[in-house]
Amino acid sequence: MRRILIIILLLLVLTTVGIIGFRLIEGWDWIDCVYYTVVTVTTVGYEIHPLSDEGKLFVTFYLVTCLGIFTYSAFQLGQWVVSAEMRSFWELRRMQKKIDQLDGHFIVCGMGRMGHTICENLEEQGQAFVVIDTNDERVVSLCHSKDWPYVVGDATDDGILQLAAIDRAKSLATVLPTDADNIYVCLTARLMAPELQIVVRASDDKAAAKMRQAGANRVVSPYRQGALKMARFMVSPNVEDFLEIAGKRGQELELVDIQVADDSPYVGKQLTETNLRAMGVMIIGIRRNNGERLMPPPGAARIESGDCLFAFGSSSAINQMIGNMPE
Repeated sequence: MRRILIIILLLLVLTTVGIIGFRLIEGWDWIDCVYYTVVTVTTVGYEIHPLSDEGKLFVTFYLVTCLGIFTYSAFQLGQWVVSAEMRSFWELRRMQKKIDQLDGHFIVCGMGRMGHTICENLEEQGQAFVVIDTNDERVVSLCHSKDWPYVVGDATDDGILQLAAIDRAKSLATVLPTDADNIYVCLTARLMAPELQIVVRASDDKAAAKMRQAGANRVVSPYRQGALKMARFMVSPNVEDFLEIAGKRGQELELVDIQVADDSPYVGKQLTETNLRAMGVMIIGIRRNNGERLMPPPGAARIESGDCLFAFGSSSAINQMIGNMPE
């Protein structure tokens, strides 16, 4: 695009010089100056007024300059057409059209090792997502072959988040290298999309507290949570293996969270009044709208609109339950 802008600028300067030159040398009115400049630039060569000797010299040098600029412009335009810059331009256009069709998708800010792992997990679960990263080479190399939608730019920039369709996104995860950048993205995203679910990576507890103040719904500390997981493997390896298997999509057993809509057939019913057990689904927890948690919930617990149900069961049973619950 830089080459195109230079060509346009040169043509504007060339036209302006011609108009002012004819005005100063020949003293014609502005309309005639504009007309004669266009006639000269296009090499039509139609003379509307007799030229003075100074005017003829000016036209001679002006024509030579025009031909030089046209030759340069044609060369640059040809290079741009066959260059990687144009291919990149059309690739970004294609990606943007793809992003414009998304709704209820996820946004991943940062394409490092953690960001890449998040994207692979989302892809395994069949979730639509958009990647944002400043490193165009890294993004293209990682995303292009897998056809992952991406935006090249700074995730702290409002315009970049808009290109990623943040207004239609379901959730955003920011895993940028520094806590400062993650806090800024969190704050910006919260201002742009008040209902957005935001998950942020933090390096320590102090940064985590600031991220929650900035509007993060969840804060993840890889070092802390990795250490806790290792400790659980040491103390209760079989339990941890079970939870890890249950949490994976596509396994025989799944552990998922399901939001209860207003028109769900389960609203107002006690757990014992539903057919979930017969279906093969066990509700192991309920989180109310007010933050109250029932872990585990009693059989007399009523399901309310807006509840988050933690369901455990086979993949087919979970899918059947989800099919009975309109969004």
